[in-house]
Amino acid sequence: MELRPLGRSGLQVSALGFGAMHLNDDRISEAEAGRLLNAVLDLGVNLIDTARSYGLSEERIGRHLAHRRQEFLLSTKVGYGVEGVPDWSHDCIVRGVERALGLMRTDVIDIVHLHSCPLAVLQQGEVTRALLDCQRVGKLRVAAYSGDNDELDFALLSGAFGSVQTSVSLCDQVNLHDRLGQAQQRGIGVLAKRPLAGSIWRFLQRPADAAEAAYWERWQAMDLDGLRADMAADELALRFAGHQPGVACALVGTSSLDRLRRNLALFDKGPLPSSVQAQLNQRFMRQGEAWPGLI
Repeated sequence: MELRPLGRSGLQVSALGFGAMHLNDDRISEAEAGRLLNAVLDLGVNLIDTARSYGLSEERIGRHLAHRRQEFLLSTKVGYGVEGVPDWSHDCIVRGVERALGLMRTDVIDIVHLHSCPLAVLQQGEVTRALLDCQRVGKLRVAAYSGDNDELDFALLSGAFGSVQTSVSLCDQVNLHDRLGQAQQRGIGVLAKRPLAGSIWRFLQRPADAAEAAYWERWQAMDLDGLRADMAADELALRFAGHQPGVACALVGTSSLDRLRRNLALFDKGPLPSSVQAQLNQRFMRQGEAWPGLI
């Protein structure tokens, strides 16, 4: 698996990372979770991304991978859900980091994000100072922000964050040019979330979920089924997002070991042909002004 620099952080991340949200499913046994997580590392993926809101995920990572901690980079997200303190407060950030350290059985977390922190809170500065305090005392290596839209713009310009996690997909291209370019100029690493656009091609009709519905409408408007020809939809999506200039790592989650292997094989085919890439960009731009950002 190709390794790429995460901005100027000094970290080298695998070009495809593992999003661990699917581990928050009690239908997955502990044995299955352990096999999947160990296979992630065995297959050469060195970045595992989780969050406070992913339920069982942090605990399962600690339980099954603590003995291999030197083999991978760990990313999580904080800002909410800490008992006894208000969300988006200094104490919530500090205690959230400490809680994650304990659950994941580690002395330091490589990347910690403020998870979709509201713009007004970011502008106040308290939660950013709390995250940087944790970085200064060695609880985390890279202070990061996860989100989109105006909040992402603020994070990129603030000078506080060494990395950001944001939406990059063939249905969500708004970050590809100015924002990814700004990140590169400032030495900020970029982790691409939702690179498969929620695998929206699974749905024959518009889904009820608002975010999924927005992606579904974009897929239809861009006539992506007509463009991809003999290429499977997941290949089109993954090769598009994962090989964009400025993306250090594309985060893809799954509960299936077979799917994990397929994702790696598709990614290893490299960037899309330039003609296909250009058509995807053009089709998005023709529609994009009418599409608000997703959260």
